Amino acid sequence: MKILISNDDGYRSDGIRCLTSALAEIPEVTVTVMAPERNRSGASNSLTLDVPLRVVQLEPNIYFVAGTPTDCVHLAISGFFDDEYDIVVSGVNDGANLGDDVLYSGTVAAAIEGRFLGLPAIAVSLCTQGVKPAHFATGAKVAARLVRQLLKSSLDRALILNVNVPDLTYADLKGFRTTRLGFRHRSEPILRAHDPRGRPVYWVGPAGRGQDAGPGTDFDAVAEGFVSVTPLQIDLTRHAALPALNSWLAGIDD
Repeated sequence: MKILISNDDGYRSDGIRCLTSALAEIPEVTVTVMAPERNRSGASNSLTLDVPLRVVQLEPNIYFVAGTPTDCVHLAISGFFDDEYDIVVSGVNDGANLGDDVLYSGTVAAAIEGRFLGLPAIAVSLCTQGVKPAHFATGAKVAARLVRQLLKSSLDRALILNVNVPDLTYADLKGFRTTRLGFRHRSEPILRAHDPRGRPVYWVGPAGRGQDAGPGTDFDAVAEGFVSVTPLQIDLTRHAALPALNSWLAGIDD
């Protein structure tokens, strides 16, 4: 199995280093890293279309790109390498990607791009709180277990697995739970500040707390010490609303 690894924290992040080492230990696996040159958290599924992209080879199996996570996966699968890959694994992200975080996450976007291009994909995030410790090795070991399971038993290739790991030692994890996405409260207000010249600048406010965070959600699983595994799909169509919308459109005046 040939695995393409990417992330949104950049090729120098602790998470991607741990992930690469853990996956490379699987006997049947070879790994290649193509990741952004710097932190691109929150980049979502953006592609760079207005300027050319440069790829730098750091080591025989490690490359970085002056672009987004989606750029990295797109380049890797769409012709930069001669190799054909079997799976995309993105992470280990420094911070949770729970609930509606997945709409903004570059980590999840890298996995989604892999799925767009026909590959099964896993996004792995460590639910850090911005303070030490950060058990990236735990997240990497979880990812390796999931890849081993895929080697034994494949899943529907249309699925994207969004995995959130509590920031605990591996021995302290309580196991794995299948979950659905929860939902956060509205984010906190923007933060106003000034640059050194006294001009106003603004920071996006912190993410809101979990609003729909009850049993069965990814929020709840992580809070209870379990690894949350949520199956995602790309189709955003609300199929149940199609008949009502069709009737509504029929009433439009000429």
